[in-house]
Amino acid sequence: MGLTHEEAEFFETFPEDQKKAMIRKVDLRLVPVLAVLYLFSHIDRANIGNAKIEGMMEDLGMSGIQYNIVLSIFFIPYILLEVPSNVLLKKFKRPSHYIGMLVVSWGTIMTLTGLVKNFAGLMVCRVLLGVAEAGFFPGAVYLITHWYAQRQVQTRLALFYCASALSGACSGLLAFAISKMDGLGGRPGWAWIFLLEGIVTVIVGVACFFVMPDTPSLSGRWLNENERRYLVLQNIIKNAGRGTSDDGEKADKFKWGYLRDLLTDYKVYLQAWILFTASVCAYGLKFTMPSITKSMGYTSSQAQLMTIPPYVAGAVSAVALSKLSDRFQWRAPFIFGQMAVVTLGFAILLALAPNIKHQIPACYIGVVLVCIGQYPTNPAGSAWISSNLAGESKRAMGIALNIALGNCGGIVGSYIFLDKEKPGYPTGFGIGLGFAAFTLLSTVVLELSYMRLNKKRDALDEAETRENYTDEELQKMGDKSPLFKYKL
Repeated sequence: MGLTHEEAEFFETFPEDQKKAMIRKVDLRLVPVLAVLYLFSHIDRANIGNAKIEGMMEDLGMSGIQYNIVLSIFFIPYILLEVPSNVLLKKFKRPSHYIGMLVVSWGTIMTLTGLVKNFAGLMVCRVLLGVAEAGFFPGAVYLITHWYAQRQVQTRLALFYCASALSGACSGLLAFAISKMDGLGGRPGWAWIFLLEGIVTVIVGVACFFVMPDTPSLSGRWLNENERRYLVLQNIIKNAGRGTSDDGEKADKFKWGYLRDLLTDYKVYLQAWILFTASVCAYGLKFTMPSITKSMGYTSSQAQLMTIPPYVAGAVSAVALSKLSDRFQWRAPFIFGQMAVVTLGFAILLALAPNIKHQIPACYIGVVLVCIGQYPTNPAGSAWISSNLAGESKRAMGIALNIALGNCGGIVGSYIFLDKEKPGYPTGFGIGLGFAAFTLLSTVVLELSYMRLNKKRDALDEAETRENYTDEELQKMGDKSPLFKYKL
């Protein structure tokens, strides 16, 4: 689907000052909403780590690796339902309605978690939480790619994703305050953490129906007619030679061939490995951070507060490095550099954590380095794959598949930090070090693969290619088109 001469002229001559004003409107309307929702998503899945050190294990009669099992069971439905959820999202005219239903659902489940009486009840709640949360992150990433040009995507993903880092800080601060309600209404402090945070999530989910933007063509009165037209044309141009636009696409519905192409593409797995490693680091630390800081000799309340600075540092680095990556339009060096910092952080922890009470400053710096390095990795990886998949349906499926494969790291992260190994956690820190080091290698391999494919396509004669294929055939080929160039 191409542009008429008049449409192309309108797009090319759209005033720069109006373009900047339009982007500011989208930034203020879309990104904060998604960031707040993602903040609550991560608070609700990770606050179990805060509840643990407030007596949850003892009250529910849990022991051994039951805590690790509870952590990992969340990811089974979460991973399996991410791709189907993005396929379902495309059937909703208004994404805000679909995402709003997801948020209300997981908020309700989180509230009910505060009422569980045993290990089995907690397991059921974690499974249902995984079902409800599965569709939000891939859906949000897909939605962001509808509103922004590719050069703007990573910074917005980072602003949205840094909520994940801030959720760790908020969890610690909220848990510190809420735990003071211990005994109120006959409920322990850890139960109030689930109850209150779940109720607030339900309220936020209801608000989502009214304040969350949908697509540019359904933006309402907060954008004028020319701004809406520009954004719709931007999507058409972004998909030129890659598939069809998101408006009225008939030739780009769900096809099993798209899924087959994705599952047989080695580059998808290399991209997913980047997110996999980030997930191992993120979830492993998020579920265990309060226990790690408590191992330094702090009380439970002090340990909750000590989790805040590493997450704040991670959020700042996610935004700052993503701005640089968007500015240079180059993903690989930033992912490589970030994983190098993660490798250094885990190396410090592996060497010094067995004697953590006498190495508090160095170990704490190690934790901060891991957060600084791993939090910018997810938006970088998501922006990288979204720019290298063509066609709306294939991109939606590819983003969801990439995130689903990456989130398998959450299962690993749930098991690598074992209570019996504290305070040194050699398995956890050792596995984190190994995964981060291997990601350095996989990033180089992926970059060289894209460069090799681009070089082969650059050698082709474009005029001859257009003689051999019609425009429609080139569109249907998507990223397999000889004219498609991969973003590095």
